[in-house]
Amino acid sequence: MTDNNEETRDQLEQDIHDGIDAEGTEDAGMAALDALIEERDQWRDRALRAAAEAENTKRRAETQLNDARAYAIQRFSKDLLGVADSLERALQAAPKDAEGATASLVTGLELVQKSLLSAFEANGLKKVAPEAGEPFDPNFHQAMMEQPSDTVQGGQVIQTLQPGYSLFDRTVRAAMVVVAAKGSGPAAGGAYADAPRTGDNLDEKA
Repeated sequence: MTDNNEETRDQLEQDIHDGIDAEGTEDAGMAALDALIEERDQWRDRALRAAAEAENTKRRAETQLNDARAYAIQRFSKDLLGVADSLERALQAAPKDAEGATASLVTGLELVQKSLLSAFEANGLKKVAPEAGEPFDPNFHQAMMEQPSDTVQGGQVIQTLQPGYSLFDRTVRAAMVVVAAKGSGPAAGGAYADAPRTGDNLDEKA
């Protein structure tokens, strides 16, 4: 009987010891897994930071390259703008119903203007000539005057007096424009149309 009790006690001690070992092994395994997860997260953060830094470096290089190109041709571009303006004025003054030699001259001027503008575009110099109704952009437009309008909303361009030019999205010369005054627009057209004008007979309206 004593032998059986001793065997039972020995088995119980062994079971307890095995349980403690198993628990310790599990804890060690979890600790190792946590360490691996933490290391993985650290490497992922490093990779993300490296990718972001590479993208920032690429953008800075592109900006510096554009700045260098812009500086190199900006002065030359400004000199050519006078030529473009002269061609524009010549075409505006040319008769619309020209015939014979005059018509050929006008066609030649149009071709020269087209070639010049194509050369501008190829080198990043873009014409800025907003149409009526386009929003006024102080970065590229210069308001020469402000007047009421019953066709466009306030703050929009009514007319371009002189086209401007931008080089790599930077203003070389602002477009000179007429801007609609605050309160303009189709809804206000009646008010402007009914407003007394110089020379109106106010007594007759009364």
